[in-house]
Amino acid sequence: MAKIFGLAFTLLVLIAGPLYAQRPNIVLILSDDMGYSDIGCYGGEIKTPVLDGLARNGLRFTQFYNTGRCCPTRASLLTGLYPHQAGIGHMVSDRGVEGYRGELNDSSATIAEVLQPKGYATYCVGKWHVTASTFPETEAGKFNWPLQRGFDRYYGIINGASSLWDPNSLTRDNQPITIRNDTEYQPKEPYHFTDAVSDNAVKFISEHSDDKPFFMYVAYTAAHWPMHARVRDIKKYEGVYDGGYQGIRKARYEKMKAMGVISKDAELSPAVGKWASVEDKEWEAACMEVYAAMVDQMDQGIGRIVEALREEGKLDNTLIMFMQDNGGCAEAGGRVAGGKRKLRAASPTLPVIPDDLQHYQSSAPSQTRDGYPVRRGHVMPGPADTYIGYGRNWANVSNTPFREYKHYVHEGGISTPLVVHWPKGFQAKDELRAEPAHLVDLMATCLDVANVEYPKKLGNNPLTPLEGLSLEPVFQGQQLDRELIFFEHEGNRALRIGDWKLVAKGRHGKDDVKWELYNIGDDRSEMHDLSAVEQERFKRMQNLWKQKAAAVQALPWPESKPKKVKSKPKKTNQQK
Repeated sequence: MAKIFGLAFTLLVLIAGPLYAQRPNIVLILSDDMGYSDIGCYGGEIKTPVLDGLARNGLRFTQFYNTGRCCPTRASLLTGLYPHQAGIGHMVSDRGVEGYRGELNDSSATIAEVLQPKGYATYCVGKWHVTASTFPETEAGKFNWPLQRGFDRYYGIINGASSLWDPNSLTRDNQPITIRNDTEYQPKEPYHFTDAVSDNAVKFISEHSDDKPFFMYVAYTAAHWPMHARVRDIKKYEGVYDGGYQGIRKARYEKMKAMGVISKDAELSPAVGKWASVEDKEWEAACMEVYAAMVDQMDQGIGRIVEALREEGKLDNTLIMFMQDNGGCAEAGGRVAGGKRKLRAASPTLPVIPDDLQHYQSSAPSQTRDGYPVRRGHVMPGPADTYIGYGRNWANVSNTPFREYKHYVHEGGISTPLVVHWPKGFQAKDELRAEPAHLVDLMATCLDVANVEYPKKLGNNPLTPLEGLSLEPVFQGQQLDRELIFFEHEGNRALRIGDWKLVAKGRHGKDDVKWELYNIGDDRSEMHDLSAVEQERFKRMQNLWKQKAAAVQALPWPESKPKKVKSKPKKTNQQK
């Protein structure tokens, strides 16, 4: 009898093994602080041939949404929930109510936590930023690091913004490291975090065993400030932006209409900046040149990832999805620190930071590792001793043709490209998908293509049911039966039902907002408020927003300031 069972088990393995191996690899790629029109295949002049190629051989979604800000987007992407349900309705600080604890909670599971026990290897590379704890020596420090949330391997930064030349909170697996004491990665040219993310993703692919599929989450910090890029990439864009905002914005607008990523009758929202009023046009143009170089460098890195998949024979059966965490960023990012344009000091003026010092103290350091003061204000961007952003006017260009920016939930803040490539998964090539979709759909999509069910529990912890829908039917040209898409961030709020969108700018704890109503099918740029015309729909959608906000823990509103004493994070499922 034992021999019979043994033979049966062997036969099952022989049959199931090849089928098991046919499940696709999944690579989710997230960029940081970029606008809807920045990459080439969505209208931009920035050179992104790799992403353009993936789109040409795959799909582009034209109405895909993020949450309008970095931390909530990452929480939503990883868990398939609205960010408040995962505990990160704002940033990684405890604001005193469950939707705003600033930590991934234990009623949510990451994609990795669900796929890992079902036979997937799981890798994470890049920016984590879903925990407040970047100090590994504290007990709470590793509760919500990647390896504690389902990933087998990790390389990246735990916090948010950081120098790209010498990032703080740099971590390999559970070990804090620096660029100089990392025994596994020492590049031949000066270190840059964008390249390090790409190279370590390639490393994980090349080291991966072929006995199981893998899930990889690649989270770049490009093109988030500080604007740090290699000289060779900046030179590609010398002179491109000397004509100012309007020419670039107009060219993108016309290209987007020709491509079909916006409708031919789409309106261009009002411009924000006036080039004629800019005093130092050379400096202002240079800010966009460096921004473009950062995007270009990221695209090159994605190319190395794609090539690694091709060399390993995995590209055709790998589902690749690229998106952005929010719209273009209007934050000053150090631009207002004062002073006229400054040159780098002739020699270091501060003590050199030791190679083995994990300097976690700030995401905006006061000095470089080699002792130069970090300069803010009216300084030429690019080098390691600078720390500025590209500003509101260029963000307005990035978000062409939409209104508003990161933080807000008008289209400029929440609209993102979604490029999908999966040769074995669908036949469509160079096609557009206008179906509205959201980050909450990514978990459901990954589980669907991997033939894995979302569990009701993880360990002993009941899980919040998924909010999203699988996009796999949309890959095949079908539509989704969706009730609504919900948004809330910092009191800015929106609700989309079909083509109708209710939206308002606001503040936490304040309900005295001016709601607006738009038909996105006719007016994607949100130029014509129909609230006075569609009064019944207008009131009904306001009530639905409040109901959904309460259901997903976006209400009650959090405190205006984070609690001074942060509550200790709950243990994750794997630590109990």
